[in-house]
Amino acid sequence: MDFDINTTTPLLQMEVIGKSFPGVLALQDVGLTLYKGQVLALVGENGAGKSTLIKVLGGVYRPDTGSVLINGNNPYIHSPASAQQAGVSIIYQEFNLVGELTVRENIFLGREKLRCGFIDIGREHKRCLELFKMLGISIDPETRCSELTVAQQQSVEIAKALEVDAQIIVMDEPTAALTTQEVDHLYKIINDLRARGVGIIYISHRLEEIFEIADRVMVLRDGKHVDTCNVKE
Repeated sequence: MDFDINTTTPLLQMEVIGKSFPGVLALQDVGLTLYKGQVLALVGENGAGKSTLIKVLGGVYRPDTGSVLINGNNPYIHSPASAQQAGVSIIYQEFNLVGELTVRENIFLGREKLRCGFIDIGREHKRCLELFKMLGISIDPETRCSELTVAQQQSVEIAKALEVDAQIIVMDEPTAALTTQEVDHLYKIINDLRARGVGIIYISHRLEEIFEIADRVMVLRDGKHVDTCNVKE
């Protein structure tokens, strides 16, 4: 999918982002632009600044310089919770799931649906099934997350993002531990998200995946933005 930057309003703009740590300049004047319904591949060697940039977006780090605009607005992103409220969900390689809790409990953790002061388990269960139907997967909401496969845990993370109505989803090396069949299903989920207007930042070292799934690619090197272009270029 091609995007005319002259006529399309960006979903996300990260402008002149700078971030330093003691003895290290991690990001220097980095800009990132993401559009609705777009998959932007973020690539670069280890240490290029990809994780730092995403943690700025996700509220883990505060940037030293620059700004983050979502739909043209400048939300105050100062924590992961505030990033989520702004419409950002990040799926890290190490999933943020509590193994001893059920799938349903993980999806609604901290956002429980209540009825007369008690958790409405039936309502949560039904919503889980609705989310899984949207994703084309079959998981029992009452299964403990520790009993799920890696692909199933990833699907639960994506369902969590949909439940909080994320406009921007970041996937960090999402295929690292998946089988070929599971990768194909992930691509289907990504295409469905794209069709609903969700913007996706896809971090990967696998070039074949970028040509398969991404619309545009952004290259970082040594904390600097090298280039962003359409994948076909």
